[in-house]
Amino acid sequence: MTEKRKGARSIKDIPKDILEQLNRGEIETVNLTEWLAVDQKLLLENFLIQNNRKEYIESVVKDVSNLKKQTVNTVNEAIGGGLFNAVVHNNDEAFFSVVSRHTSDLVRCWGTYMVVRNDALPLQEKLEKIQQFAADRHFGVREICWMAVRSGIAENLDESLSILSEWTVHEDEYVRRFASESTRPRGVWCAHIERLKQTPELGLVILEPMKSDPSKYVQDSVGNWLNDASKSCPEFVAEICEKWSRESPTKETEYIVRKALRTIQKT
Repeated sequence: MTEKRKGARSIKDIPKDILEQLNRGEIETVNLTEWLAVDQKLLLENFLIQNNRKEYIESVVKDVSNLKKQTVNTVNEAIGGGLFNAVVHNNDEAFFSVVSRHTSDLVRCWGTYMVVRNDALPLQEKLEKIQQFAADRHFGVREICWMAVRSGIAENLDESLSILSEWTVHEDEYVRRFASESTRPRGVWCAHIERLKQTPELGLVILEPMKSDPSKYVQDSVGNWLNDASKSCPEFVAEICEKWSRESPTKETEYIVRKALRTIQKT
């Protein structure tokens, strides 16, 4: 299990046998260092050979090779998109379940892009399929899945907010956190959502139900959401925080408000 093994602090310190297991997809990464160290093309080849899809390798690797800039995230997206194309071309939809349930966290990350690349799916169905990745036990899969679908959320913002507002009361803290993190006005490593920067009140359908959420993971995301908004609409955020502090005098709300106001209080 992931939590029983501590990862190395630098790539050069990763034991050879651990790196080999990671590249064969036999174990998950346990930290960002290992995540960055995995050779995704090698992992892809091993994964497809292990699952009798060797004929997919050439076309997917070609997609990766055509990238102008190869980073962990761009390679991840290219492989996911390439696998989706291979699945469609070979009428092999059942293979998605193999990808989405694989031991390797990076393989499961590819699955998020297989969902997003399917333009035949309406947004509601895409988000339903993404939810299993939002609830994933691995930090990397949880981050990649919201980044994968974020552009679709931004392009269909009203519908997305309506759908995700229902996720805010989900029993799984990871699913609740997805609703907030995927809609942050500024976000991290992603394009901004201009409508939410200028009219952050639209996001209250997501934020209000979680203003005193028991999970610190969710609290951090809600606080960061409002901190994003404070850089464009500080008065709005100040008013919401004052309202929440009055209506919900809990330690959870207090923590969220403190995170939300950190940029305002610096100025």
